[in-house]
Amino acid sequence: MKNVTQLTDQELVLSYMNGNTHALSTLIERHKNKIYTSIYLLVKDKYLAEDLFQDAFIKVIDTLKAGRYNDEGKFLPWVLRIAHNLCVDHFRKVKRSPSIKTSDNNDIFEVLNLSDAGAEHEIMEGQTRDKIRQMIDLLPEDQREVIILRNYADLSFKEIATLTNSSINTCLGRMRYALLNLRKMMTEKQIAL
Repeated sequence: MKNVTQLTDQELVLSYMNGNTHALSTLIERHKNKIYTSIYLLVKDKYLAEDLFQDAFIKVIDTLKAGRYNDEGKFLPWVLRIAHNLCVDHFRKVKRSPSIKTSDNNDIFEVLNLSDAGAEHEIMEGQTRDKIRQMIDLLPEDQREVIILRNYADLSFKEIATLTNSSINTCLGRMRYALLNLRKMMTEKQIAL
């Protein structure tokens, strides 16, 4: 018998649906950084991101308990779609569009695992990340969303297309324009990374 941590997402879902609550804990632990990071990058509020993260897993639990989960071996994209929809619903509810502006008190990179490099190297890495984040914040929303989902959530373009209800070619085009815009900003502002 495999250890719970060695099971695939699909096996963990089935195990949870058969009453093993540790299976859900393993799924959450396995994917929490990608899911939380994706939510945070969309809402730019640590507390709101935590709330939406919890709401996403409440929906996951409800769906699994009701037996409505259609297992296609795509647990992470499914949860990310739920989280994305919750973000969209939140912004519709407050009648404003998502604003990607960093807060000095909330740094997304605290969520990511950083290397234990020397202080000088860490400061330089932080400055580079800040520059990149500021440039990403200036991109149009659809381009920013593809960059975030591809680079921070590590989704394939097919998964991004499904999540955003657009074609793969549209997602590829948005990524291309995002990269071109980032290069243009670097040239105009003479930013060297």
